Amino acid sequence: MALWLCGAGHGMAEPKLNVLCGVDEAWCLTMQRAFEARAGLEISMVRKSTGEILDQIRAERSHPTVDVWWGGTGDTHLQAGSEGLLDEYRPAHQQDLLPWAQNFSVMSGSRSAGIYAGALGFAYNSELLAKNNLPAPTCWKDLAKDVYRGHILTGNPNYSGTAFTMLATLVQLFGEEEAFGFMAKLNQNVVSYTKVGAAPVKAAARGEIMIGISFMHDAVTQKIEGFPLVIVAPCEGTGYEIGAVSIVKGNRNAVLAQDFVEFALSPEGQATGAAAGQNQVPSNARATLPLTAPDISMIKMVDYDFATFGQPEERSRLLSRFDSEIHPSQTQ
Repeated sequence: MALWLCGAGHGMAEPKLNVLCGVDEAWCLTMQRAFEARAGLEISMVRKSTGEILDQIRAERSHPTVDVWWGGTGDTHLQAGSEGLLDEYRPAHQQDLLPWAQNFSVMSGSRSAGIYAGALGFAYNSELLAKNNLPAPTCWKDLAKDVYRGHILTGNPNYSGTAFTMLATLVQLFGEEEAFGFMAKLNQNVVSYTKVGAAPVKAAARGEIMIGISFMHDAVTQKIEGFPLVIVAPCEGTGYEIGAVSIVKGNRNAVLAQDFVEFALSPEGQATGAAAGQNQVPSNARATLPLTAPDISMIKMVDYDFATFGQPEERSRLLSRFDSEIHPSQTQ
């Protein structure tokens, strides 16, 4: 479900910039207000899941209503770029970005810029785990064990960028055949598949499910609010996302769109994440790292192949196989 975020000002003219937001609702709103205050104008920002954003931009290819796509997993931005849906733009802040973000910009052909990074993992509700007298999972393959039947929530990769990152991660960790074999077993333990990538750990935090699979920074946000979550970096290793910002090709507000990108990549723009209680690692080397952000340098990571899994053909092929072998693309 999309979240419409209204402008903070009153009596302003019709919004001059239209942004689709792929991060948490709280960050969408904080970023909107910060940019409005800086630019002195109202913007329209709508929160959607990454897959929904890609679908909308595709559908509007000949008559785009969106100027900027901000947030969401980078491989989906790469796919949009490869389909000719994004404008090329080289931001002034490029030299301030960390190496992984600079590499991502090169990979995208300067059609997308990395704004944050975050590692994939899962979290379990320690109170529910104790109540059910179950062992603590520490690895991906633990989640396929029968003892966790009916205790897991995860995203649907057709809609959730988080879940597609998980799908691509498992293929890179185990090889495609073993990965799909694992997901078939995992499916027996999954209660349902969500559209929003952060929804599983939010549900685990509230005690609605025992285990949620999401990016670790989303789990940290819940944990620091006092919920009984234990956050796990899987023993086999894990993948990660580079969240990105892109300008939609054929947009009607090129100068404002570029201003938004520059702000998103600035230390001030990236500070809106921590201000909204988010814990991703910012891409600007001059930005302040949130104190509670996971230390991704200490996590065993796969060498995530953004180029391969950002290709439309590879993404479509894997999603088709997921739908036919694991779970049809129905969401709650």
